Amino acid sequence: MNKLEQQLAFIHELDKLKTVYRKTMVKPDNNRQENSAEHSWHIALMAQVLKEYVAETVDINRAVSMLLIHDIVEIDAGDTFAFAAQSDLDGQEEKELIAANRLFGLLPEAQFNEMKALWIEFEQAQTADARFAKGMDRILPLLQNMANNGGSWVQHHVSRTQVLKRNEYLKNVTPALWDYACSQIDLAVERGWLVDQ
Repeated sequence: MNKLEQQLAFIHELDKLKTVYRKTMVKPDNNRQENSAEHSWHIALMAQVLKEYVAETVDINRAVSMLLIHDIVEIDAGDTFAFAAQSDLDGQEEKELIAANRLFGLLPEAQFNEMKALWIEFEQAQTADARFAKGMDRILPLLQNMANNGGSWVQHHVSRTQVLKRNEYLKNVTPALWDYACSQIDLAVERGWLVDQ
């Protein structure tokens, strides 16, 4: 297979991300479940819009690239609910690494290495670029649940502590968004959308 054929095989495979459904609901579309491809597009655009709130030095193009590829592994590994029981999360990391090797492995070697390294960087969230990307990945469901009277939080009895912990990536990389998230979490508790614990 030549380089173009490899790249096109990868692009065709990406279509499957549209079939991976998340717990977050799309309110404007009769509360249907959001798919992972929509989620990736949404957070990538959100990162561009909210980049002015970054307090660290961030390469926005790298962060957006991370956001566009971060969930590709779900084609093989599936999506796990952010607040699932630990038993449901056990083994997911290994499944995702296997998926990353297969899916990014469809690409020519140089692109495979580049995308896998970017994906790992996002997962480890040790750089400012990755922390910002993680923060965007985490705050969007908060915004969606707030706009939907608690949405999946209410359905799954999610707690204040869980949502705060999930959004901690915002704290240093974008304090303004962290403050906003905290105020929204307080409001969600007040309205009974999050369990107060």
